[in-house]
Amino acid sequence: MQQMKGIQDALDIFNGKWKIKIMAALTFGPKRYTDLQMIIEGIGTKMLSKELQLLELNGLIRREVIASKPVAVNYVITEYGLTVGPVVRELSHWGNTHRKQVMGRI
Repeated sequence: MQQMKGIQDALDIFNGKWKIKIMAALTFGPKRYTDLQMIIEGIGTKMLSKELQLLELNGLIRREVIASKPVAVNYVITEYGLTVGPVVRELSHWGNTHRKQVMGRI
């Protein structure tokens, strides 16, 4: 079934708990590595590096090296990466609705 293949492909790219958070942070504009560490609570340096590399490999973000002293690097969401925006917004909406639903029962 074609729908299941598409879902599996998306889950393969966005597996784990960090990639969606990184993408969401970058939708608000370019971020440096240390900015991402502060925004995304609990992510370790090795994990952040690994996740950024995987997102870049999939064409969702890019590294921009800024010629300064010392050299700085910004992470920027790509045009293709912006296509994930509606999915992230819908996921956020559903999560907030679910939270209210569950909290209402407790």
